[in-house]
Amino acid sequence: MKNWDQILVGPTVPILDVIKILDRFAAQIVLVVDSDRRLLGTITDGDIRRGILRGLVLDEPATAIMNPKPLTALPSSSPQERLALIRSRRLRHLPVVDAGGVLVGLETESELLAGEELPNWVILMVGGLGERLRPLTATTPKPLLPVGGRPLLETILLQLAASGFRRVFLAVNYMAEKFEEAFGDGSRLGLDIRYLREDGKLGTAGALGLLPEMPSGPVVVMNGDVLTSVNYRALLDFHAEQAAAATMCVREYDIEVPYGVVEVENSRVRGLKEKPVLTHFINAGIYVLDPVVLGHLETGQPCDMPGLLTKMMAQERPVVAFPIREYWLDIGRLDDFAKANGDYDHVFRGTDG
Repeated sequence: MKNWDQILVGPTVPILDVIKILDRFAAQIVLVVDSDRRLLGTITDGDIRRGILRGLVLDEPATAIMNPKPLTALPSSSPQERLALIRSRRLRHLPVVDAGGVLVGLETESELLAGEELPNWVILMVGGLGERLRPLTATTPKPLLPVGGRPLLETILLQLAASGFRRVFLAVNYMAEKFEEAFGDGSRLGLDIRYLREDGKLGTAGALGLLPEMPSGPVVVMNGDVLTSVNYRALLDFHAEQAAAATMCVREYDIEVPYGVVEVENSRVRGLKEKPVLTHFINAGIYVLDPVVLGHLETGQPCDMPGLLTKMMAQERPVVAFPIREYWLDIGRLDDFAKANGDYDHVFRGTDG
């Protein structure tokens, strides 16, 4: 990796600054080194997301979350040997250190594979009526409304293409013909777009039962009204690392109680909290599903995603949460639509193709 020295941090650097470096350089890894550049450990995008789920304190030092024993390679190793090491542990990065433990480089899977395409399919749910956005959706489906000067769905598709996906299914219903007119077979976007036509309301997961065949690996499922800069490769890596049957993207959501909260036990006041902020994880409308999950769907039968995932949990199949740190907005209401257009230039311009 070129300019790998830009993602070096010392052991006492706060985790908040580590996150800023991860976001600024989009490398998905930060290398923790001492003053002589000896490698002390690594911090990946996945480490940060797992920390968020644990209630990570952002002013803690980098050493609190780093992996102190990362897999490394010697400078004398060949590209083939490095790729084999990366694949053996399902990694994206491989630090290169000399015999004294001094960092001399960073190898990445993407550079070794020179832009290999992702085999995973993507299914975008775009068949909803968008009733809360009327009158805008009276003549235009919500995913085709203009955000930043182009249809929202086009931005999503361009990001998928840039991430390496090729096969995309659009689950259509309301004004289905407009999607085909806008995107056709997807070739102009570098994609292979196919259509799943819902004859009736199939719920948030039922359209998955219309897939023409069972995929060979995990699929990404996403609502077509979500504007996000989520890292899809990091999402797939997380899913594989967790050996999950299903991964649900989640987002932190804060609710401020507008009153002082009183904690009472048997008529005694045990505590007082003035306007506390409650933090919850909410469903972000993006999932990764293994084929075993899709096997529980019946063609043409309605099914909602919460019910499908609940069934997996009842069978003790792992369902895990992937926290989205990046920009995310569910465009469900008119004020969301206005915010998306206001945010677009500084979040997506220059990165959407």
